[in-house]
Amino acid sequence: MDLAALKTQLKNFVQSMFEEGVLDNQFSQIQALQDSTNPNFVEEVITLFCNDAERIINEINRNLGYQNVDFSNLDSYVHQLKGSSSRSYAFASLISSFANLSSNPGVYIIGANRLKLACANLRQASDERNKEG
Repeated sequence: MDLAALKTQLKNFVQSMFEEGVLDNQFSQIQALQDSTNPNFVEEVITLFCNDAERIINEINRNLGYQNVDFSNLDSYVHQLKGSSSRSYAFASLISSFANLSSNPGVYIIGANRLKLACANLRQASDERNKEG
């Protein structure tokens, strides 16, 4: 498959993720930060996000496996997961400070819309002390 076909396939895949509600406008803002001086920017931000999210999800699963769940501890992990891209923020902030791209740190959240919704549901279950919720 040639490069043009791969780029089209990627563009279509990203568009389908927007249409399915997986991504939101914040992802577009991250894409806008990628240019010839930072050709791997989106990849690097997503990798940071995924690594952080994987670690936190593993901790949530471990905590849910306990007979007596410490819901305050669980709530802390859910809060971390919801903002897991904040680690990416430090990287993106450094880039933008050189390029004066944005003064709004919120634009660097990766745009994983379904993850935010899942975190809200998990946090509600934690508030209700509902391990099964």
